[in-house]
Amino acid sequence: MRAWWIAGLLGICSIAGTWPAAAQNFDKVEIKTEKLADGVYMLTGEGGNIGLGVGEDAAFLIDDQYAPLTPKILAAIAALTKHPVKFVLNTHWHSDHVGGNENLGKTGSLIVAHDNVRRRMSSEQFIAAFKEKVAASPQTSLPVVTFAESVSFHLNGDEIHGFHVANAHTDGDTVVIFRKANVVHMGDVFFNGYYPFIDLSSGGSINGTIAAVDRVLPMIDAKTKVIPGHGPLSDKAGLGAYRDMLAGIRDRVQAQVRAGKSLQETIAANPSAQFDEVWGKGFLKPARFVETVFKSLSGR
Repeated sequence: MRAWWIAGLLGICSIAGTWPAAAQNFDKVEIKTEKLADGVYMLTGEGGNIGLGVGEDAAFLIDDQYAPLTPKILAAIAALTKHPVKFVLNTHWHSDHVGGNENLGKTGSLIVAHDNVRRRMSSEQFIAAFKEKVAASPQTSLPVVTFAESVSFHLNGDEIHGFHVANAHTDGDTVVIFRKANVVHMGDVFFNGYYPFIDLSSGGSINGTIAAVDRVLPMIDAKTKVIPGHGPLSDKAGLGAYRDMLAGIRDRVQAQVRAGKSLQETIAANPSAQFDEVWGKGFLKPARFVETVFKSLSGR
């Protein structure tokens, strides 16, 4: 495994979901809870950000990080509600978002996700960007309910609406909106403060990621709380800035592709320079993100 990937994993918790949980020490991980609205919270720990809805009906969870963290996550939830987790909605298939599925399924939670999440979890996958194989998930961790376009939950006095955004971070991404609470969970379609990892080998694309953000922006307002897949809580302005960065780099790389430039020539042209100070200091360094955009646009 390459050194730059190991460093990235340690810095942002196995975004691609390929690092074995056994290789990580979760003992010191603290699950932190941030209230976003009445009955709606963001939980952070190790892995993708979690969304949580609680109220008179049930606890509703969006993603569940890694399996060893399930007891800590359940303890954090128990501090907010007496109700068990009735539903878990996975935003996509990577293991830092679905690692707790098996544990939660055994407690009676119903796992829900897009059709492609179950399909990918059901068989061995290969994440080409990192040259890593991901084994098929145990049967007990697979989504029990799947959908093609959208799904709605009517719980706790709110409508929680999840809808598929095609070929964005992967081919199975779901964006989730708490309509009354005015909170949206973007999953890994949105990395706040970092260049995003777009999993091309799982059907992701730069144009699909931009299209997903473009779909969400008109649906929210200045007061909407926006939960990213990774990074701190954001809002409409933050999501808009992310969109501007994605489109700005996409357009510059597209010009290179149309001019017949090679990957090396495109990286040398530094098409991300305008955005590197803000977005280029995270897990994915500028050259690697430019490479992803180039491959997404050129198919080579």
